[in-house]
Amino acid sequence: MVRFPAMQLHVHARIKEKLRATIQTLWNIEPPDIVLNQTPKIAMGELASPVCFELAKRLKKAPKAVAEELISATGSIAGIRQIQIAGAGYINFYLDRAATMRASVEELLVENPQAPRSGSEGKAIVEHTNINPNKAAHIGHLRNSTIGDTFVRVLKAAGREVEVQNYIDNTGVQVADVIVGFRYLEKKSVADVRALVADPAVRFDYYCWDLYARVSAFYESEDPKHALRGQTMKEIEESGNETSELAELVAMKIVGCHLATMGRIGVRYDLLPRESDILHLKFWDRAFEQLKARNAIFFETEGKNSGCWVMRIDTEGYDDDKIIVRSNGTVTYVGKDIAYQLWKFGLLDQDFHYQRLEGPAGSLWMTTSATGEASHPKFGHGVRVYNVIDVRQSYLQNVVRQGLLGLGYEQQVRNSVHFHYEVVALSPACAEELGIEISPEDKKRPHIEVSGRKGQGVKADDLLDRLERDARMEVRQRNEELSDVEVTAIAQQIAVGALRYFLLKFTRTAIIAFDFKEALSFDGETGPYLQYAAVRANNIIKKATEAGNEVGTASIQRWIARPGLEAHLTEADDIWELLYTASRLDEITSQVIAALEPASLAKYSFTLAQQFNLFYHRYRILSENDLERRMFYLSVVELVRKVLERALDMMGMQIPQRM
Repeated sequence: MVRFPAMQLHVHARIKEKLRATIQTLWNIEPPDIVLNQTPKIAMGELASPVCFELAKRLKKAPKAVAEELISATGSIAGIRQIQIAGAGYINFYLDRAATMRASVEELLVENPQAPRSGSEGKAIVEHTNINPNKAAHIGHLRNSTIGDTFVRVLKAAGREVEVQNYIDNTGVQVADVIVGFRYLEKKSVADVRALVADPAVRFDYYCWDLYARVSAFYESEDPKHALRGQTMKEIEESGNETSELAELVAMKIVGCHLATMGRIGVRYDLLPRESDILHLKFWDRAFEQLKARNAIFFETEGKNSGCWVMRIDTEGYDDDKIIVRSNGTVTYVGKDIAYQLWKFGLLDQDFHYQRLEGPAGSLWMTTSATGEASHPKFGHGVRVYNVIDVRQSYLQNVVRQGLLGLGYEQQVRNSVHFHYEVVALSPACAEELGIEISPEDKKRPHIEVSGRKGQGVKADDLLDRLERDARMEVRQRNEELSDVEVTAIAQQIAVGALRYFLLKFTRTAIIAFDFKEALSFDGETGPYLQYAAVRANNIIKKATEAGNEVGTASIQRWIARPGLEAHLTEADDIWELLYTASRLDEITSQVIAALEPASLAKYSFTLAQQFNLFYHRYRILSENDLERRMFYLSVVELVRKVLERALDMMGMQIPQRM
């Protein structure tokens, strides 16, 4: 993972530092928070600050008068060529264009593997995907893993130490329901299921998808009080019986299916912590004793929760107590999650055993209750923990935080981040295409909710298969001379790019109505559009090299060191705007980390691709006769090419050889 440059962040920091110092010296007051915004038009400068409006209130002066005094006293700022008043009191900053481009070349083109990493923040643990190992992954799971994986890539690009975890809930309700289906609905033994798992003709995760949906109907007719579910969960937790053996067999087979699915879109993990190991290694017992000792939970002796250990919940909209341990002694999901969160922060004084797992996407580690391997990486002990879980889990995430708070871990509570997002639904057209019956009223709705219990949704592998099929047709039409192997490889890259960009371009608080036609489009705000821009940039540099132009880093460095660079940058604002947009990658990725909003990176990348395509159509690049101008254009292409490459890499998108 190549880290992004920090040029624009340095410029912002210099402006803020100089303004703060000037305000303190000039008026002997504590400076307000200094905000820097992008200007509406590049002709008005690159950055603007409204700080004088806040100062005007304190100083009892007009904002414009304050701005005049502040600009006069500020003097020069490195990297800024001009400072002006705008409107009623804004301060606009104009970057030194030549200095900005030269800095971009140094940071984007000059390799510096010895550059220090910004590791002072300590380890960040990002937990994402977390699919219940009871059936095939679906489109909603893809949104979780795409958001989580992109955030991991952004953190690594920022120089952070990151540990990626995918929690395996192999003792929960959903796994228990599938086991009920095998044992009581289909009357299958462990040997029967083992044979099913080993049968290459059976897609086991798909088989369980259908079985899980059938179990819901089985409960309604045969076991409305879900007694079999409760009994099955208890037997799974106790272990050492046929039920727990069956649960282990089913869960681990489906985990393998999930890893293969996520591997198709480039998602990788460092560790798979298993819920069963939290129980068997007594993590929960230790957390339970801590919670009881601090009176964070209490035993209920009457009412509907009689016989349960519960936690008082102080959350707006929830005035009920939360059950942590059921009356039959089984632990709820949130209880185990409290123990898991304590372990992530290194607060349990206890650790898992670990075993290496060879998954479809390569080697990773998984927890185990057995001896495990003696030599393994140090897991856990995070300084900051991000739990990527959809918005429907907000209440339970708050219970986990309240559990830590009840134990006195205030700092860890502040560093526990619920990275929430909205769910993925289906457009009415997509639902009909999948054969889901919808009413005339539903056809008018913006989206149709999916339901795993009803077997209603888009399986992740089916979606990827279809995306790849359609991409192959498109690539073949455009490139008849390519071999089938080449077409397939390019189609896979385009399909993954299309899917990941579609899932990232919406803000995480927006419900996505998935639509095949929109996701598969090669035009507009789509992944293939970005990939095409990057392919175009690669082709320009390749053709320029073949034509004898020196476009290597050393050559570009020598050329931009010449005094005529400023003239090229000031004669065309559209080219400068393209270069300035490219220089903002560090700023945008910092915004992603601060706001937990990967959509910002997606929108930025699309804007950059648009501006680059306009530049390509507006200017003669390879056919430009003037050598200086041609070298200028090629330097612009090379800089944008590097930024697109890094932006797409952070979004988990590859750049195909051809489109």
